Amino acid sequence: MAKRLFIDLNKCDACEKCAVNCAYFYRPQMTDHGMLALRELAAFALICRRCEEPSCVAACKYEALERQPDGILKRYNLRCVSCKSCSHACPFGTIYPETLPFYAVKCDFCALMGAGEIPCTINCAKQAVEFREVEESPKEGIFLIGEHLAVRAPRWNKKDV
Repeated sequence: MAKRLFIDLNKCDACEKCAVNCAYFYRPQMTDHGMLALRELAAFALICRRCEEPSCVAACKYEALERQPDGILKRYNLRCVSCKSCSHACPFGTIYPETLPFYAVKCDFCALMGAGEIPCTINCAKQAVEFREVEESPKEGIFLIGEHLAVRAPRWNKKDV
């Protein structure tokens, strides 16, 4: 079992403002933007309702949001101007406006976890971020996203009627 960056979104959402420091190489003075990108990724993968004809995508006049074939949304940061139209258009409130910054930094998982301690795990006030071995457990609300991320969050599943 490999180690992953583990984020407990329930604990993370309890913070008023994220104070996590990110060690992103190109912008070391930035705080929490790497975390915002991870929260956005988790929300799109787990919480988004995956509408057949998403109003959030239609609302974006910059074509910065796209519904991928698997139904998961993708935001193109170089097109996004952070107008938050997608957030306002979402009928379920699953696109959080605070996770849509104008200047977005994509988490590089501290160069794939090669260097000792990971700054975001050290200074999270709620201990919502850890670097540890974790297995997917839908019963416990733990889901793997990609190769390096695990998230604890309530997952939305479409019920067939």
